[in-house]
Formats: sequence, structure tokens, C-alpha cells
Amino acid sequence: MESLYELLHHIKDYLNPKNIIEFLTTKGLPLTYAGLAFIIFAETGLAMGFFLPGDSLLVVAGLFAASGKLNISLLLGLLFVAAIVGDAVGYYSGLKLGPRIFSRQKSLLFRPSHLEKAQAFYEKYGGKTIIIARFVPIVRTFAPIVAGAARMPYRQFVIFNVVGGFLWIFSMLLAGYFLGGIVERAFGIRLEDHIEKVVVVVVALSLLPPIFEYFKSRREKARLKAAGDVQV
Repeated sequence: MESLYELLHHIKDYLNPKNIIEFLTTKGLPLTYAGLAFIIFAETGLAMGFFLPGDSLLVVAGLFAASGKLNISLLLGLLFVAAIVGDAVGYYSGLKLGPRIFSRQKSLLFRPSHLEKAQAFYEKYGGKTIIIARFVPIVRTFAPIVAGAARMPYRQFVIFNVVGGFLWIFSMLLAGYFLGGIVERAFGIRLEDHIEKVVVVVVALSLLPPIFEYFKSRREKARLKAAGDVQV
């Protein structure tokens, strides 16, 4: 049991955005940018990348850029491209596998429930799911796969992909970049020294959309049930 706890503790440390960026920076700036781009690509383009940090990594990267350790312009351009290419790869994966992907067995790095959640989003919001899903953990990984399996016209997908990628990358990076300066000027607090707390806040905020959808769905089901009881 103790060894399992230690393993989980190490995994948590490895997935901490601050630790990731600090580790990459020890390998040189070229590898830092390449590593960050790969993480964004993998989280949006590979089914096994659903566990990778997305929102928190971008915000923390913005904080590092604000302190002069990274170039914000390079981050914006590079990660924007990585996000678009990632979704495109996910789309083509779904397109090639088609409906067969929904019958894929559960494994260590694949959960059918994740795919079903993304499918529910797609059925509800249609093509806009590709934009909305960018801000919803796990769903953003599987939404393009579902879009491909559902045979969304690629021209339509590209538009949603570019818009969603732009909004996600720019909003998260610039939030970290400007928020650090605003908080330091207003309260004298360097967010760079409290990155763990920033990560907790970002993760909590990223969970709000699915929580909101959950309660909204429950209210809708209760309303339909009440309407059915009245009719009977």
C-alpha cells in the first residue's frame, strides 16, 4: 500500500505544470518549447493524452513568460499550432476508426466513459463542441475523435478547430501572463512563488463547466419526469 502511495505521489509530481516546465528548462529552451508543444498536441490529439495538464500548464507557462523565463509570442504561436494539429489528428483518428472506436475495450489508458461524455457534448452542441470542449478537461481530448467518427465535414471542423484553439491557447496563456503582473502590482504578491495555489484554482475553474452541465442535466430530467407525471 505504501509503495502504491509513493507511485501516485511521484505521478502527481510529474504532472505538476510547474515541475514539468522547470524540468524542461533545465534541458534548454529549444527542448522546453518542443516539450510544451508536444504536451498540448498529445492532450488534444492522442486518446492516451487525456490525463495531461492543459489549462493549468498554459496558465503556468504564461506566468513563466511574465517573469522573462519564456517568450510569450513564441508560446502563443507554437502552442496554437500544436493545439490545431492535435485536434486534426484526433479528427482523422475518429474518421478512420469510425463507429468501431465506441466498442473499444476499457484499458489502462482508455475509458469508454470518456468517449461517451464527449459524444454527449457533440450530440448536444453539434460542431460548437469543438470550441466548447477546449475548456473542458478530458472532453477536449475525445471531442475531435467523436467529430471524426460522426463524419463532421472537414471544412466545418477546421473552422471550429482554429477558433477553439485560438480562444483556448490565447486566453489561458495571456491570463497567466497578465494576471501575474496585475496581482503583484495590486497586492505585492508574486504568483510565481505560489504556482501550486494557482494550479489548484485553475483546475477548480476548469471543473466548473462539467459540474454545471451535470446539475443542468439533472434539472432537465427532473422537469421532464414532472411533466410526464402531470400528463399521466
